[in-house]
Amino acid sequence: MPAIQFCPACGGPIQELIPVGDNRKRPVCSACARVHYQNPNVVVGCVAYYQEGYLLCRRAIEPRSGFWTIPAGYLELNESTEEGALREAHEESGAHLEIRSLLAVYNLPHLSQVQLLYLAEMTTPALMPGEESLEAEIFAWQDIPWSELAFPTVFWALHHARLMRTNKTLSPDLASEKLLRPAPTNPLEA
Repeated sequence: MPAIQFCPACGGPIQELIPVGDNRKRPVCSACARVHYQNPNVVVGCVAYYQEGYLLCRRAIEPRSGFWTIPAGYLELNESTEEGALREAHEESGAHLEIRSLLAVYNLPHLSQVQLLYLAEMTTPALMPGEESLEAEIFAWQDIPWSELAFPTVFWALHHARLMRTNKTLSPDLASEKLLRPAPTNPLEA
């Protein structure tokens, strides 16, 4: 994460210090002594389905503009992870969803990010892409553009969603170590 130069509370210069009772360096204001904790970003999203199809959005923003992804984004203050996932899906695709279960928790320390993804059912196939999406589409499994997926997490989440839909007792995907290797472009390689 980028280092803080000045305290947002008083404008004083920031130093990297180990605060009393802590065990690691943190940005601390040299004027007011406020500790400025920097924590990972929480990303929330859904693998949404309608009948046998899966919702994907073509990104209109960087990173990976033009590539397909599941609707997801940063959790806002004062919202639950479920509310955030539903909000992101509606903002990016216009979809109306009902969350069925937690799908996956992916830890991405190299991005200082934690992703909480849900399995959700679309209540209608109607779509209206928002400003962050070039288009939104419901794909049959065999028509998913595997080689055009924006991120490895999209690949793994889609595969786990398919498994969870056929096996209702399957647990959420917590195997973040697979995210350290590139996702296959062929769905048969998963």
